Amino acid sequence: MKMLSLTLGTLSALGLQSNADAAGVSGATTSFQQIRNATAKITYGETVLLVDPMLASKGAYPGFPETYRNELRNPTVELPFDTGQVLKGVDAVLVTHTHLDHWDPAAESLIPKQMPVFVQNEVDAKLLRDKGFKDVRILRPREIFGGVAISRTVTQHGSDSMYAIESLAKRLGSVMGLVFEKAGSPTIYLAADTVWTNEVQDTINRYKPDVIVLNTGDARITGFDTGIIMSSGDTLRAHTLAPNAKIVSVHMDAVNHATVFRADLRQYVIENSLQGSVLIPEDGETLKF
Repeated sequence: MKMLSLTLGTLSALGLQSNADAAGVSGATTSFQQIRNATAKITYGETVLLVDPMLASKGAYPGFPETYRNELRNPTVELPFDTGQVLKGVDAVLVTHTHLDHWDPAAESLIPKQMPVFVQNEVDAKLLRDKGFKDVRILRPREIFGGVAISRTVTQHGSDSMYAIESLAKRLGSVMGLVFEKAGSPTIYLAADTVWTNEVQDTINRYKPDVIVLNTGDARITGFDTGIIMSSGDTLRAHTLAPNAKIVSVHMDAVNHATVFRADLRQYVIENSLQGSVLIPEDGETLKF
């Protein structure tokens, strides 16, 4: 499968604009558009899937309590374009979990109530149905939608020591990762809000994805010296495990508790010679594969 060129990967890793159309890539039918934070659009041909919509304006919500920089309001940046453009062409929504930075009141208000929405469990399904959504589906281990196979994967939204604390484990909750497959097209693994685990490694080994999307903002809660999602070093782990895959790093520069920013990751990428493998899309940027 022809992927983004080395030159394009290098430009993205360095934080330069890497719009595939501008680079002369044509005829691609699979794309990943970074919207903001964990919000993204994944397109396979005519099927457009919106993942983890947080659609509020800058500063709409207080910072997450008991987290790094919680004096800041979320989101910390605006959407790159209006919500009408975010929702344009979307066939279904996938919500990995219902934390505010992945599913917010703005999304509840703006997404059409008839839109198919896939969630991880009955708790999340009830939450959305109670808000008036008519077509809420609990994602099965493997689901076919619009010709795209969508598989759910195991995640862990923090360390073992965090989940050993009952109140914190409840706060962190459960999350699902996602694998997207279509015959003749790149396989995309979206790890979602998780730290690096054996299950993440097993998923990469099992599906051998062409594209691995990692949330690398290293979000921190008070009292712990490790994050509740991945960090810069996990891009190197993923590359070591899957050297031919493109690593797409997101969930940065948009919420208060992130401790890794795009600038930090760009520097890490250069220091570890990952320019051809790690892509760091700006908000609104589309990567075509």
